[in-house]
Amino acid sequence: MSLKRCAIYARKSSEEGLDQDFNSLEAQREACAAYVLSQRHEGWRELPERYDDGGILGGTMNRPGLQRLLDDVRAGRIDTVVVYKVDRLTRACRTSRRSWRSSTRRGCPSSR
Repeated sequence: MSLKRCAIYARKSSEEGLDQDFNSLEAQREACAAYVLSQRHEGWRELPERYDDGGILGGTMNRPGLQRLLDDVRAGRIDTVVVYKVDRLTRACRTSRRSWRSSTRRGCPSSR
């Protein structure tokens, strides 16, 4: 069994509630972490780095957390990206496909 380094990405469109101890970003991360844990028998391990964007709409790729995630995928530091829902990555399917196609060429497999 090979180790799969898993990054969790979370995004919330509005800033409302981000100052609370437990918010939508935390709920997304918690659900994703539980999924990664459920795949532990397959070698999945959650990376400690946080890739979050709070208060940023999904229609733009200019998000600090997303850009760091893509940079780390390209650098080979991430094997699998876990999101609560695919629309957390982007609202535009064409943009999403283009970004992930670019990333998968550098070694990060995409699930289909």
